[in-house]
Amino acid sequence: MLTHYIGLMSGTSLDGADGVLVDFSGDTLRVLASATETFPTAFRAELLALNTSGPDELHRAAMAANQLAARYARVVQSLVQQGAALDVTADRIAAIGAHGQTVRHQPAPVPPAEAGYTLQLNNPALLAELTGIDVVADFRSRDVAAGGQGAPLAPAFHQGVFGQADATVCVLNLGGISNLSVLPPAGQGAVLGFDCGTGNALMDAWCQRHTGEAFDAGGAWAASGRLLPGLLASLLDDPYFAVPPPKSTGRDLFSLAWLDQKLAAFSGERPEDIQNTLAEFTVSPCVTGVNSYGKDSKRLVVCGGGAFNQHLMARLQAGLPQCRVESSELHGLPPLQVEAAAFAWLARQTQQRLPGNLPSVTGAAGPRVLGAIYPA
Repeated sequence: MLTHYIGLMSGTSLDGADGVLVDFSGDTLRVLASATETFPTAFRAELLALNTSGPDELHRAAMAANQLAARYARVVQSLVQQGAALDVTADRIAAIGAHGQTVRHQPAPVPPAEAGYTLQLNNPALLAELTGIDVVADFRSRDVAAGGQGAPLAPAFHQGVFGQADATVCVLNLGGISNLSVLPPAGQGAVLGFDCGTGNALMDAWCQRHTGEAFDAGGAWAASGRLLPGLLASLLDDPYFAVPPPKSTGRDLFSLAWLDQKLAAFSGERPEDIQNTLAEFTVSPCVTGVNSYGKDSKRLVVCGGGAFNQHLMARLQAGLPQCRVESSELHGLPPLQVEAAAFAWLARQTQQRLPGNLPSVTGAAGPRVLGAIYPA
């Protein structure tokens, strides 16, 4: 049985595609290679625009999906080249797990008589054609069809990688959206997980608008500002934060239009003060989530691009003095490899006809085999 898989992830931050080549043959997974392709500014702008309705969007979405598959293929090519140096040739790779790019996420029935949906741009057939490797994609829709949120899907993977037999561990992914996994000791309760709220998405957008930079490196700009309590209270007043898990969200809710509406009453404030407040808006629901659902945890493992934001990490630590807040790097997986590795694991689950979701996390009617397979 083949034990090598590739995982590909491009998240709501829209910064690029991350890929890993993973070996599942041992008791613990091993990442043998990693690669990243940064998205050009124009492509990022088009993906962002496709999060809302616009002219000729079906054609534009199809073309963006083709471009994404081509970029995924280049990441795969890099991983295959690195793997060949380790005697892991393409014919020894079982499958590629390709998440796709989420552009709409409406899992809750709206109106109640209708099913929800989640939409990830991708062209897995083209990716299989370009790489010559089986592709597994469309992981979220089966969970949604079973009444679940379709997200987050990483908590089951987090349990296998970061879980401990004798302690509760929390894992926080700080991508464009923030999501929390609560991993109880083995056999002592169900794994929990949910989207806390926005992650880097609004901070990145505000930084781009006012500094021209794609993101606030290290959180230095946010750290230079001061907190605006009135704005923070207004941001946290959104009904999403009062909804108990299972729940998930995305740019459908936390968009620039949503932010601009919230900022209308604060037009005279300094941009760096708003950035500081947006950072606190990211941190506050995460702290609340840990305190509400993972209060026994003494460790918060952080992954995703936000793990490199020292200001966010410091604010998380200040809000969770009972926890040791640390990067996933200390646990053998660098922050930008965790989610990609999760989709390699999900592809493996699909090929072995094993469930990839956790009903305790997503609220689905039961465990389901996720994804669709596109043979090479």
